[in-house]
Amino acid sequence: MRHFRIALAALSLFAFAGFVHARTAPLVDPDPVSIPSGLSDEQIVKDIKRALIGRGWSITTEQPGEIQSTLHLRDHVARIKVTYDAKQVRLAYMDSSNLDYKLKRGQPVIHGNYLGWIGFLVNDLNTNFTVSAAGG
Repeated sequence: MRHFRIALAALSLFAFAGFVHARTAPLVDPDPVSIPSGLSDEQIVKDIKRALIGRGWSITTEQPGEIQSTLHLRDHVARIKVTYDAKQVRLAYMDSSNLDYKLKRGQPVIHGNYLGWIGFLVNDLNTNFTVSAAGG
């Protein structure tokens, strides 16, 4: 019976270790977000900022064609660079704290929640651009 408990404890540790590592995912920047034609530079910037601020990101630096933004969520911090022109917006990972960023077999991985947060931004950007292009 003692050997059974030791074996069960060992199996539990392996199972838990796999669960902990499952929280990380490959870090891949999203595909560019297309901007409908006819939007002014001012409207594009407004729609980008609305998406960022609406999801709790703060604007840390801004210059024509680029916005850097930071998300502070509990003890997690993520920093991204948003580049844009009249045709598309690109979101790119810059840096993070407490998001388990590391290289695994030469490929970057990060906590899976980061990818969700970026996915929400992409969806919000698409919605904002669509509404603005429709005159809303």
